[in-house]
Amino acid sequence: MRLPIFFCLTLFSLVAHAADTARAKLDAFAKGINAISADFEQQVHDPNGAGKVSHGTLALKAPRQFRWDVSKPYQQLIVADGEKVWIYDPDLEQVSVRAQGTEEAHSPLTVLTDLSQLDHDFTASEHGQEDGLSWLRLKSKDKEPQFAYCDLGFDAQGLARMRFEDALGNETEILFANWQRNQKLAADAFKFTPPKGVDVVGDPTPAAEVHPVKD
Repeated sequence: MRLPIFFCLTLFSLVAHAADTARAKLDAFAKGINAISADFEQQVHDPNGAGKVSHGTLALKAPRQFRWDVSKPYQQLIVADGEKVWIYDPDLEQVSVRAQGTEEAHSPLTVLTDLSQLDHDFTASEHGQEDGLSWLRLKSKDKEPQFAYCDLGFDAQGLARMRFEDALGNETEILFANWQRNQKLAADAFKFTPPKGVDVVGDPTPAAEVHPVKD
């Protein structure tokens, strides 16, 4: 039995629309990723409108390793090695370190290397088209969320922008470029040893146990 032509066209339209949703673009972009890196430009605006811009690179590796390396206008390095989070400020000659806790697990960027975290930790909803991007809005399921919302904007190549508002009312927008999927990262990309002579604030000793991201 032949289907009416209008039914075929309607079905095709629905399938095309489903493939064009932000959630579908996220699924396609993140599928099969074990490690990923990119360049970024971060713009932060406080509630009074004052802003600052920084540039650098980021890298993520499943299940919970992270590297955020700011190069301009100052230097700062954040490394999450699976047990500890290290924050190194060369200008201050200081390193702060703390146990890697649940707030890192609830970072929206974790969904890029573990799609199961999306529905586990966030409520996701389509947020329409803007600036040529398809937007997906994430709201954390955490009882004390670190941000009011996080919007992920996708173009044909994948994740192009991320914007969110934190608990203090600061608005942050991050522009991504040059995504590299499953490339071989340096062996020490997610390791950090405090340089000699810097002040270390916190407890740098290894944790007694590593708590997994998932419950």
